[in-house]
Amino acid sequence: MALRPVSQALPAGRCPLLRASMKGPCPSPPPPAASGAAPARVTPRLGMAALAWMALCLAAACAVDRSNFKTCEQSSFCKRQRSVKPGSSPYRALLESLQFSQDSMKLQLVNEVNKVPLLLELYGLQGNMTRIKINELSPLRPRYEVPDVLVRDPPTTWLAVTGRDENSVELSLGDSGHKLILTGKPFRMDLLQGRELVLSVNPRGLLHFEHLRHRKDSEESKESAPEGGAAEEETKPALPGDQESSEKSTKSEEVSDGPDRADEELGSWEETFKTHTDSKPNGPTSVGLDFSLPGFEHVYGIPEHADNLRLRTTEGGDPYRLYNLDVFQYELYNPMALYGSVPLLLAHNTQRTLGIFWLNAAETWVDISSNTAGKTLFGKMLDYMQGGGETPQTDVRWMSESGIIDVFLLLGPAPTDVFRQYTALTGTQALPPLFAMAYHQSRWNYNDEEDVAAVDDGFDTHDIPCDVIWLDIEHTDGKRYFTWDPNKFSQPRNMLGRLAAKRRKMVSIVDPHIKVDSGYRVHNEIRSRGFYVKTKDGSDYEGWCWPGSSGYPDFTNPEMRAWWASMFSYDQYEVGWKWGHGQGVEPWGELSPHSSWGSSIGLSLDSAVFPRWGRRTGVLPVSHCPPVPQASMENLYIWNDMNEPSVFNGPEVTMYKDALHEGSWEHRDLHNLYGFYVQMATAQGLEQRSGGLERPFVLSRAFFAGSQRYGAVWTGDNAAEWDHLKISIPMCLSLALAGISFCGADVGGFFKSPDVELLVRWYQVGAYQPFYRAHAHLDTVRREPWLFGEENKALIRAAVRQRYALLPYWYTTFYHSYRSGQPVMRPLWVEYPDDVTTFSIDDQFLIGNALLVHPVTEQGARGVQVYLPGKGEVWYDVHSHQKHHAPQTLYVPVIMSSIPAYQRGGSIVPRKERVRRSSDCMYRDPYTLYVALSPQGTAEGDLFIDDGHTYNFESKAQYLYRHFSFASNTLTARSADSKGVFESPAWIERVVILGAGKPAAVFLRQPGMADTRLDFQHEPETSVLTLRKPGVNIGADWSISLR
Repeated sequence: MALRPVSQALPAGRCPLLRASMKGPCPSPPPPAASGAAPARVTPRLGMAALAWMALCLAAACAVDRSNFKTCEQSSFCKRQRSVKPGSSPYRALLESLQFSQDSMKLQLVNEVNKVPLLLELYGLQGNMTRIKINELSPLRPRYEVPDVLVRDPPTTWLAVTGRDENSVELSLGDSGHKLILTGKPFRMDLLQGRELVLSVNPRGLLHFEHLRHRKDSEESKESAPEGGAAEEETKPALPGDQESSEKSTKSEEVSDGPDRADEELGSWEETFKTHTDSKPNGPTSVGLDFSLPGFEHVYGIPEHADNLRLRTTEGGDPYRLYNLDVFQYELYNPMALYGSVPLLLAHNTQRTLGIFWLNAAETWVDISSNTAGKTLFGKMLDYMQGGGETPQTDVRWMSESGIIDVFLLLGPAPTDVFRQYTALTGTQALPPLFAMAYHQSRWNYNDEEDVAAVDDGFDTHDIPCDVIWLDIEHTDGKRYFTWDPNKFSQPRNMLGRLAAKRRKMVSIVDPHIKVDSGYRVHNEIRSRGFYVKTKDGSDYEGWCWPGSSGYPDFTNPEMRAWWASMFSYDQYEVGWKWGHGQGVEPWGELSPHSSWGSSIGLSLDSAVFPRWGRRTGVLPVSHCPPVPQASMENLYIWNDMNEPSVFNGPEVTMYKDALHEGSWEHRDLHNLYGFYVQMATAQGLEQRSGGLERPFVLSRAFFAGSQRYGAVWTGDNAAEWDHLKISIPMCLSLALAGISFCGADVGGFFKSPDVELLVRWYQVGAYQPFYRAHAHLDTVRREPWLFGEENKALIRAAVRQRYALLPYWYTTFYHSYRSGQPVMRPLWVEYPDDVTTFSIDDQFLIGNALLVHPVTEQGARGVQVYLPGKGEVWYDVHSHQKHHAPQTLYVPVIMSSIPAYQRGGSIVPRKERVRRSSDCMYRDPYTLYVALSPQGTAEGDLFIDDGHTYNFESKAQYLYRHFSFASNTLTARSADSKGVFESPAWIERVVILGAGKPAAVFLRQPGMADTRLDFQHEPETSVLTLRKPGVNIGADWSISLR
């Protein structure tokens, strides 16, 4: 959810979303905070007026104003990096400085223009990966290196020098068969497998590393480096040639600033964008490096962008930008930055898959070029027929504002290998609690406890399953997080208890901007502990967000994260104080310190201090009590929004880059980590409140590499438009390729009101995406599923019920992702890596390896073109059970109830077809196995079962992992993991075999028991054999024979 900063408001006459009552443009906004200074304090009256002004402008806000966000040309470091042209690299590798150990190589690079030495480190990593780090040899002060993203120090493997001449060194990288050739002048590295060139580093000579320096016009430049800088770093290892390098480094103090044009370029030491000035006290510090990928035309990843799955070339336009921003009603099909960033790029062809993981949390731009860009398929075929044409190649250039170069080369060779390699570094997708995979109902905002109860009852009345009801910011007491509005949500435990009685959950929002209010306990504690982000001058940084003037906790500080986690204890949530006199009440934060009413009641709080809740000035009515603690329960989970961080009056709607974090690191160094840390701390809080027993659920809008360890993400503030429905598929696929499988989009669109066709189609698409939540803006019409007529209600109910029936398969697929890093929702090319037809498909997808879905995303569609991959394979329509041979493109007629979905021949998919009000209500219900036979008459599948919500599957091995296989007319069930032990009351109700002939008889065999004859039904038109009531426990071993 994002109310717009004033600079993004449009004049009334230009916006179709404008309320009829609003006329003319928005009034003047509150002034932005000066760079490096906190904004002036505002009175409560002025603060509420400003927020009312922002709410008014929300109606006038129509779509993103791109002028509020930088282009590369407006970003001084991107412009400087892009001005470096290919073929003129000043960098030389000093081969005589090479130091070698069993698992690493270190040597110096020198910029022959400014003579500044760099340190190159190269590591061979286990699992077919290589790590390259480049930093200054002796920086004036430490440069930022990203912490906490890697789950551990990556284990290394051996390196060996296998060749050398005067200008190159050849290394062997472990047992993978890869070799690396390092060339001295100009510096470059080429990675080969056998004689095949796999990847090149700095092949175009675009390495550009801006060293730390003194400003030429500053007094500091005349003095020696200050204490606490590089001298306090860990001592660098002595390298051969250090004496020469020391001389060069000393010389660079004298001459390096001369030939280095970065000092003289506008924006190097101070940069202004619109009304905001970035002071840049450390000067130009950007880093950039290029890579070439010979043989590759298709590259993917680097989310988040509202664009196609396959990345486009950026020549002639802006690079893809990675900079977490609150972008209102984002545009589609462009490389603008959005809410999250994962600096992972994948390249794929029929021979191999590669990954480049650029571990840098600063603002980053990625340029992509290709020698086949713009060529038509006919042109490529003509090149081939004429024996000409060059080998396809994609070139990728990474540019970051600060930090160091720390890049991991993931060498595959298969897609599954790259996923395993990346998640070995950053962690796998957390296994969510089962309810989190079910349907979620949300709105900004459900009005009060009665509204929540009515919505909850509505799902039962209309027989639509639902697991979670969500509350947005209006549930709080005056936008104070960890509180409940005392008038609208005065009995939260009763409300939560009613949901729990129906085995449902609630999610409430907790954003990372904290209302600046001396009577607000959370603010007081953060301020007193020094946990707020600071300005460059050391005062608490403040910006504008939902509560008005807000502080921003420094989540990079481990102590701050620990404190934040403690706030999710059940006794920390509070119902706000009711203030007033007589029968009147007011929310606690709106009390003026000069109020004189109620003096006759006689209790002045000038002299009363409540340690937990802070000092109050005013009168406490005797009938009112302090805030009610313990206003939380086990079924309350959390949503972190606005955690880019969003700052309404900040540059590009975010925090000043020269703000300071723990360790005096500038915000520019770690901006893209902020949301990652917010979600981390929140997830840890939900774990801690249960003593580490319960698995958390936390939804986050901002993210970075590794966020998959902490919960789910969604695609942000989309709109009720067909193109936004369509783009949700490639957006979630891109995230899945980058490790974040738990992704979804707001069903129905957040902004605007969908027509019923769009709403129904969105429910159908969402039913087959990992995170399934309907959400809407407060200005949209109410859109609970039963409000659009009986016919549309039935269509929505059918889509939601399909989701619930497949929950066993979803849960098992998430378990695979947790164990192996494989994406839950995946592009077709992941399973069919040698099928070129799949490489650009992003309107259909796979769930796991067994279900293919091509949802309807076009208005008025009467049919869709479905590509069924796999030479010699078959696919079965999950609704009609009709069999189709692959590969082929199939035209599928559709009506409003159609969700084209297919089960892969050779797979077994478990379902639960007794759909109830919530997933927890289905826990004891029986399973149905859908066995889809391959042309060879075989199939296999699996099922993971545990309690669905705790860590006992890990800590106590309390789980069942079952394997099913069909061969030689026999279906067999056995344990796939004997370490797991768990008792489930569920049993097998039916077995449906697709593609089967009619047997004479069917027998069930169990160990130690006589064979039992089973009833069956065969449908010759569709070759579907249904076996009724085997009645065996889901954890038992058994076999069923067709005779």
